Amino acid sequence: MTTQVFNLPDLGEGLTEAELVNWLVAEGDTIEVDQPIAEVETAKALVEVPSPYAGTVLTLHGTPGETLTVGNPLVTIGDPASPTDRRTPEPTQQAGALDYREEEQAGIAVPEEADDGASGSVLIGYGTTGSSRSGRTRRPKRATAPSNNGFSPAQATATSTAPRVISPLVRQLAKRHNVDISELTGSGPQGVILRSDVEAAIGGAPAPVTQQEYVPSPFTEDEEPLSTVSDEQEPRSGLTITERIPVKGVRKVVAEQMVRSRTQIPEATAWLDVDVTELVELRARLKAEHPDSAPSLLGLIARFTTAALRRYPVMNSRLVDTENGQDIVYFDGINLGVAAQTKRGLMVPAVKRAERLSARELTTEINKLVDKARLGECTPEELTRGTFTLNNYGVFGTDGAAAIINTPEVAILGVGRIIDRPWVVNGDIAVRKVTELTLSFDHRVTDGGTASAFLTAVAEAMQHPVSALADL
Repeated sequence: MTTQVFNLPDLGEGLTEAELVNWLVAEGDTIEVDQPIAEVETAKALVEVPSPYAGTVLTLHGTPGETLTVGNPLVTIGDPASPTDRRTPEPTQQAGALDYREEEQAGIAVPEEADDGASGSVLIGYGTTGSSRSGRTRRPKRATAPSNNGFSPAQATATSTAPRVISPLVRQLAKRHNVDISELTGSGPQGVILRSDVEAAIGGAPAPVTQQEYVPSPFTEDEEPLSTVSDEQEPRSGLTITERIPVKGVRKVVAEQMVRSRTQIPEATAWLDVDVTELVELRARLKAEHPDSAPSLLGLIARFTTAALRRYPVMNSRLVDTENGQDIVYFDGINLGVAAQTKRGLMVPAVKRAERLSARELTTEINKLVDKARLGECTPEELTRGTFTLNNYGVFGTDGAAAIINTPEVAILGVGRIIDRPWVVNGDIAVRKVTELTLSFDHRVTDGGTASAFLTAVAEAMQHPVSALADL
């Protein structure tokens, strides 16, 4: 019997470890190429890891909750065939990884649903790409035997061909709603099962979760207290410890990101109070005229932000280390990140090429990404491609905050709650709708003059939105 050791792949996010959340197979199971074998969490994305080999699962290297290092063994797979007549071709994993790396560096997006007969690259950095350069020959698909825990990731039946599901998000959606994808007929190219096929089986897509509807829980999913009873005392305070929460998973990633930002970036913060009465009134009129398609306040603010970033592109730049020092890198577009609080922690999915979208389109894209983030369905690319972050912490009742820059970005704009305040209008005091904008920026890249000009540009557009939209 030949054996193949599948190491935890490079997920392409600049990280060296991932937390093993759950095994999707058991030792003794028969699996096929591209069958999901484990769920791992890294960079705040929960993803399924598919196997590049077919055969029998011999050893699972790790237990749920354990942190695994990239490059270390994940699973050992054996081929029950005789090595003299049915040796499994050696997959060139590194070739596949290089193909995707080249595409990623060139800015080419790999589609979620592939349109050819090759298997999809489910995770960044490994798997097949559909390119002949990988040198990997796919084995014929075999029926998947149910695992010992009753879970079959592809829900395969006794047929010899597994359902054509390429996207891990589609598998996850089907699993969450107990949809047997082996009974579905794919509407994609060559019968690929798409997200729409699963949603149709469910009875319609779930309604998006808006920021206003979200109520954070006391604990994130990976921060449930281990114990509420303990005799252990903390030496410094002398108080009894009631619970311990390990710093791991999402919380560990967030902590490392925040420390990196605070220690590497000499940041400064500017803030400005803005009369947004006209903006609130405009939003109300649009909502009355177009109840189903009116842009949200956040969508309008995002539109004003992208316009200001085009005027002051240094706020959308990045500081990059080089052999000769450092370069300030400018981009030909804006990937607007939107901070979203989820049960699994803070996530910042980014709208790609946001400068091309209207306020209505931005509203749609923001709602879709925030919904995906809270369902744990965002891809690593969506969570790491941002070039500037917009943080709407006003929905939590906060007036202002000196937000921490989402490195390697150079600035983050925060929007506080909108409240009634006395305001001088044409020499008279009136009650107006007022919010506070805060801008944290990297003082190595820009100075207070440019940062203040950018902040003022956003504020003026929010104060006079009709004129601003007419000029955009």
